Amino acid sequence: QRDKIASQNKDIRDSIQYANTIQSAALPPEELFRELLPDHFILFKPRDIVSGDFYWITRIKGKVVLVAADCTGHGVSGALMHMMGIVFLNEIVKKKEIKEPAEIMGQLRNYVMSSLHQTGKFGEAQDGMDLTLCIIDFDTYKLKFVGANNPLYIINNSEFKEIKGDRMPVGININYDKPFTTHEVELQKGDSLYMFTDGYADQFGGVKGKKFRYKYFKE
Repeated sequence: QRDKIASQNKDIRDSIQYANTIQSAALPPEELFRELLPDHFILFKPRDIVSGDFYWITRIKGKVVLVAADCTGHGVSGALMHMMGIVFLNEIVKKKEIKEPAEIMGQLRNYVMSSLHQTGKFGEAQDGMDLTLCIIDFDTYKLKFVGANNPLYIINNSEFKEIKGDRMPVGININYDKPFTTHEVELQKGDSLYMFTDGYADQFGGVKGKKFRYKYFKE
């Protein structure tokens, strides 16, 4: 029985490892980040080999579009949503060339709801994404931000600014017919922008095994 379980675990793990290879290939390559956003860093450490979190970047009409997203679920279930999110963003931004952040988010929500057949009925899938989306114009130093349950942090020297997103996900929810809010920001030289999921703040650890929490994440 031990050997049989070990063999089954190996088969499952090998399959998930290969899924991770496919998922990694779907993420934007580091070369693209270096080209579009030379001064950056990415911390991406999937908990269960494959990840429900993803990041995305592209350039449209001279502006850089950035996304950090957290899909429903962990591991394989989250990874399926992750792949859908990347496919939908490629369709909306690259093919349709939609460049207004609130409209991109609205279209993404429609794609998710349509693909998962979400109508608001009891018992249907409630899957979706929490997401931050930024569009940066490096010629004018202007930034447009939209958040679905997630904020954006801006730090300049010791000054900390938090711009909160809308309190609704990308997917079915009580406010699914409401538009997302676009926040416009005048960037300053030396600004650092932080886009993230809840993965860092929700880490368990320490003597008492408690969550790290956003208070300490901000500090």
